[in-house]
Amino acid sequence: MIKYFTLLLILFLVICAKAQNNISVNAETALVELAKSTLKAHGGEKLSKAKTMVLRGSADITAPGTNQTLPASFALVIAGEKYRFDIQSAFFNFLQVCDGINTSSSMPGVTLPPMNLVGLSILPKIEEAGFIISNLPEKLKKKKGFRVTSPEGFYSDFIIDEKTFLVKEYESSYEFNGNLITTSVAINRYKEIDGVLVTEKYSQRLDFGSLTAYATFNAKNILINSEVTEDVFTIK
Repeated sequence: MIKYFTLLLILFLVICAKAQNNISVNAETALVELAKSTLKAHGGEKLSKAKTMVLRGSADITAPGTNQTLPASFALVIAGEKYRFDIQSAFFNFLQVCDGINTSSSMPGVTLPPMNLVGLSILPKIEEAGFIISNLPEKLKKKKGFRVTSPEGFYSDFIIDEKTFLVKEYESSYEFNGNLITTSVAINRYKEIDGVLVTEKYSQRLDFGSLTAYATFNAKNILINSEVTEDVFTIK
């Protein structure tokens, strides 16, 4: 009798383990499918194969420690792993570039998020080796979405519109000089350019530890697959 109940217990535990494993596999598959649907909604293969993306427009910047909004213009150029982000205003100018390996900033000690490793730039990389798709953190568990972590350990939490599968907002984290910096982006409007959905208007918050900066960007000129010269990705 004891052997009989022991065998039943072992069988029950095996069945539970297999069921749990199936649930985990199904949940992981659902996350991957959600990520793929999100990529497709943003342009799919056309987005993945886009060689360059250029956005130019206006920006309203609120510097850390102030309540004053400063008008500015901005330009963002992305070409694979290379990017250039430029802000020009009557009060200050800022430039950050990445040549695909090294990142340089016009302001010593100030580095914005690595745009090739966080945010919408990593959507086309979800099937590449080293990029991990996982559940949103506990604080976002009630929202529909997923997290993508790059091989370098940078993560982006994407919140998805349930009907369109477009990214409504995302939060990313990165480390600079030992300090953890987070950025949150809320996307207000997209524009379709050659089959690719590009952020036309969005708001961003940057937390530099004890300081927080805010900005709103409105792209007025958007180009896909335009020619970009290599000197764009250097600080002269």
